[in-house]
Amino acid sequence: MKIATFNINGVRARLPRLLEWLEETQPDVACLQELKAQDDSFPEAEIRAAGYGAIWHGQKGFNGVAILARGTDPVETRRGLPDDPDPAQSRYLEAAVNGVIVASIYLPNGNPQPGPKFDYKLAWFDRLIDHAASLLATEHPVVLAGDYNVIPTSTHDDTFSVRAMASDALLQPESQAAFRRLRFQGWTDAIRARHPNGPVYTFWDYQAGAWARDAGFRIDHLLLSPMAADRLVDAGVDKATRGKEKASDHAPTWITLR
Repeated sequence: MKIATFNINGVRARLPRLLEWLEETQPDVACLQELKAQDDSFPEAEIRAAGYGAIWHGQKGFNGVAILARGTDPVETRRGLPDDPDPAQSRYLEAAVNGVIVASIYLPNGNPQPGPKFDYKLAWFDRLIDHAASLLATEHPVVLAGDYNVIPTSTHDDTFSVRAMASDALLQPESQAAFRRLRFQGWTDAIRARHPNGPVYTFWDYQAGAWARDAGFRIDHLLLSPMAADRLVDAGVDKATRGKEKASDHAPTWITLR
């Protein structure tokens, strides 16, 4: 079973790239973030024609998450986090697909920091950590997939330049501490489980020639509950997708489970 996360950066604008990637890689589940589309403008017909059922939680011009499932319809289990500090923002969607609980997560960016946007990021993270604990308690295979807007470590393995990112909300000690609190509940960072050493990036900015310079960082993560981690076969990043014409600034990140 192949499960991927992909911040699409505008599902209408990147639809040709999305459909191309689905055809080329055929994930069984694809979690999308940053749809930037209202519910009624989600391209359901095109995605169904590609062989995928879908659920989505849209928002005009911002945010938005979706879960696609190949050959079946995801069974929605939650829309939004419990006690979300701002439920108007579409950032969390959860579904059951073929015996696995999968969440599509678009965690707040938090910039500029310090300030109210960073405070909201940390408050939202707290709600996610609380809900993740309840998912662990079910003892089901669970995959928390998405754009966490957190660079987990201040090393070259996770970012091209600690100095360049030093003031960014993605690399703040509070952001990293929240990610560790989540992971230390018992979640496995799938990419690092399979690739423990060396640079692995999932995002390259459109500006300053970041793609050409490989000036990226890792903010798209798949965290696995123990039942899912026991089934982990492989994990990786479809880096070539980022280099295509009119691509998202994120690359799809994926796992395969037995």
